[in-house]
Amino acid sequence: MHCNQCEQTYRKTGCVTSPGMCGKDADVQSLQEMLLYGLKGMAAYAHHARRLGKSDESVSAFIEEALFATMTNVNFDVQSLLEFCLECGRMNLRVMQMLDEGHVEAFGKPAPTKVMEGTQAGRGILVTGHDLADLRDLLMQIEGTDIKVYTHGEMLPAHMYPFFQNHPNLVGHYGGAWQNQKREFAAFPGPVVATTNCVLIPPQSYKGRLFTTRGTAVPGGQCIRDGDYTAVLAEALRCEPCEEQISGESTVGFHRTVLLDHAQTIVDAVKAGQISRFFVIGGCDGADPGRNYFSDYAQGTPDDSFILTLGCGKYRIRDHEYGEHLGFPRLMDMGQCNDAYGAIAVASALAEAFECSVNELPLTLVISWFEQKAVAVLLTLLSLGVKGITLGPNAPAFVSPNVFAILQERFDLRLSGNDAAGDLRLAMSA
Repeated sequence: MHCNQCEQTYRKTGCVTSPGMCGKDADVQSLQEMLLYGLKGMAAYAHHARRLGKSDESVSAFIEEALFATMTNVNFDVQSLLEFCLECGRMNLRVMQMLDEGHVEAFGKPAPTKVMEGTQAGRGILVTGHDLADLRDLLMQIEGTDIKVYTHGEMLPAHMYPFFQNHPNLVGHYGGAWQNQKREFAAFPGPVVATTNCVLIPPQSYKGRLFTTRGTAVPGGQCIRDGDYTAVLAEALRCEPCEEQISGESTVGFHRTVLLDHAQTIVDAVKAGQISRFFVIGGCDGADPGRNYFSDYAQGTPDDSFILTLGCGKYRIRDHEYGEHLGFPRLMDMGQCNDAYGAIAVASALAEAFECSVNELPLTLVISWFEQKAVAVLLTLLSLGVKGITLGPNAPAFVSPNVFAILQERFDLRLSGNDAAGDLRLAMSA
């Protein structure tokens, strides 16, 4: 059996390697695609980290070697390619660690904080994406003006850092997840700055007000490549001001440093039987309304459990009231998707305190996936030997049945299915 990629290349280019001669079967193709998606996600995190002065030559060297392994007629061995995927996960852990350190060093130690949601009266700028360095640069360039800046989507966790908490121009958060942006950006009267992935091609309603940064670009948008936000400021002054429409407030900021400061309290509570389980529910979510498995799961968790969430998957579960337990909110927002390092660090610290493996903790991971960063994080979890992850709502299309069977056997990887209540009962009985 030969791969579709070879067939298409042969037909379009007349490649000297005719279909079937490369020896690449569906499982090899599957693992190469998994590796490529993981590398893309890791490269995105590495790009953010480099902008904050963090880099590691061993990461760059691995990217080169791993890309070479995906070339035609280089690697046909399933086990070897699976190990490349797991090594990608291990390298991604290092990259996320660098990014986490870069954020704390640049913007200060995070702390839980309440964030106003909606808009205040006055001219405004909306910032979406993931890159906190872009948000910092924009804020520094509009200091002294009365323009109000709002975060959107995965920029919400910016508010947990002292630099952003204390900046007078950053006043709150507007909107929800990336999949709602066409409606939300059209309703926001000022310019919108998209800093990274998860930007959609804009309709006419706001195309002239959409700015992007560096490698992010859309047809009809204006790309800022040199870090000069003068055009955004001018657009904000030209546009109509926002109206006073405050919808409420939310609490963010349960960064790894915050939870680790309370590690002994958490350990003592678990030993005393006061905490039944921890659930990590989040990840990278899609637009399909049927992905309510995650909200159903979260809402069914017991009152003596805690939910840790991160990534845009938080928007599936954050609108429900979960209450408090032991003086903490039951739902704790740990940050962006790249803050998955923090969840790993907390789990590792708890495992060390209990002198057990992460797999023996009262911990359940229910992860939504949609794009390359989510693949990189999943590979990191698998590289650490984490088992029993529930992944959903569907199996990645690039994973062949044989490869998925390997992952199920080795890591007890599970698909979410449609029965959130049943899966929750299974997790609680573990």
